[in-house]
Amino acid sequence: MERLFYPRTLFTTMAIAAAGLLAAAFFLEHRMELVPCPLCMMQRIWVGAAGLLALAAAIHGGGYRIWAGLVTTAALIGSGFSLRQLWLQSLPADQVPACGPDLYYMLEVFPLGDVLYAMTVGTGDCAEVHPILGLSIPAWVLAAFVAFIIASMLAFRGAGATRSG
Repeated sequence: MERLFYPRTLFTTMAIAAAGLLAAAFFLEHRMELVPCPLCMMQRIWVGAAGLLALAAAIHGGGYRIWAGLVTTAALIGSGFSLRQLWLQSLPADQVPACGPDLYYMLEVFPLGDVLYAMTVGTGDCAEVHPILGLSIPAWVLAAFVAFIIASMLAFRGAGATRSG
């Protein structure tokens, strides 16, 4: 049981989980035809960032406390986007911002600054709820970010105990 909390094991598990989350997102987009909103895309970016940082930590095999801090930072930023989308989903229909064009169209037509703004604050599209097992997609992503933060804290703690990181 103690081996489960070795930093390298935790980082490897986080990298695999992030890859699974991204695979699920692409499945929902391409097979279930759910077009991702701008906030969904930001959450994907930060899941990918946390996963790549965790993979780098597992491969690097040292400096686990620094890697844990980087993964935690990525997960905290991603959590902010998940919380923003959950807030938009909780708004009454008359308070939801106007829907905008999809992200791919915005990238082709709008200036990059406008696209980044829409990706940061979201649009009315972000208020649509697609429940999976009773929770919306951003709620599941938030749960994953919280799990990444907890695993990073365990890796940080484990790095000090093992003296190998």
